Amino acid sequence: MECVYCLSPVDENANVCKVCTRDLYLFRPLLEKVKVLESKVAEHQDPIELMARVKELEAFLVAERAQAEGKQATAWWALADIAQFIFIPLALLLLAHALVTVVYDINMLYLRIVSMVLPLPFGIYLFTTRKRSILAWFLGTAVLAAASVIGMSAITGWVDQTPVLPQSMVEWREFIEYAASITFSFLTGMLLGGMSYHRKHRVRDQKDASFLTALVAGFGKGKSSPKDIHETIKKLEEMGGSLVAAGTTAMSIYTGLKAFM
Repeated sequence: MECVYCLSPVDENANVCKVCTRDLYLFRPLLEKVKVLESKVAEHQDPIELMARVKELEAFLVAERAQAEGKQATAWWALADIAQFIFIPLALLLLAHALVTVVYDINMLYLRIVSMVLPLPFGIYLFTTRKRSILAWFLGTAVLAAASVIGMSAITGWVDQTPVLPQSMVEWREFIEYAASITFSFLTGMLLGGMSYHRKHRVRDQKDASFLTALVAGFGKGKSSPKDIHETIKKLEEMGGSLVAAGTTAMSIYTGLKAFM
């Protein structure tokens, strides 16, 4: 504590200043109140720090709002994708079935060919536009194929008064093979679309470049450049994707036309 007269240091319990010898008794309650107020002020943050904290919280709220809006937009995109790449192919397959079997009553071979060709462009466009999960869409395609075959069977059952679901093991096998044909056709399109997307958006990673350089130094002894090895890896990846797409195409044709062979 300081003397209110001469500003000399004074003991907390002293009633008289030892320097100027003036009485401090009357000022003691006031000094104690000042001390309490100073302690309360010290408890509060600096205004600059407080404003910085307020701005930080406002930025956090803006980020949370943007994240929520992003999730909502993602949900809308997912619904749009399902409508565009599941419901539209389903409607077209059912329409093709109705035209072939009910309206024109022609050979079912044409329906099988349409069922193998129609999903292909949808799968290509789906995976060409942006990167997607092939497993999730493969499961969605399996649901599409099953719904298509059941819908076709329902149309036939409504016209001919026959059961919708298969009634024997042979019918169940044909049901599964037909659905597999549609699924593999869509999968072929997804693989081709994914290959096209990766060719357009391929970006070299510096880590891959350093790895390739080390590979050249350790095994190639400088005879091959990192660029040559990178191009070789790209060709191998594209060849592998092409082989898988060819395999799924063959499976689609086999399962779709097996009953007519």
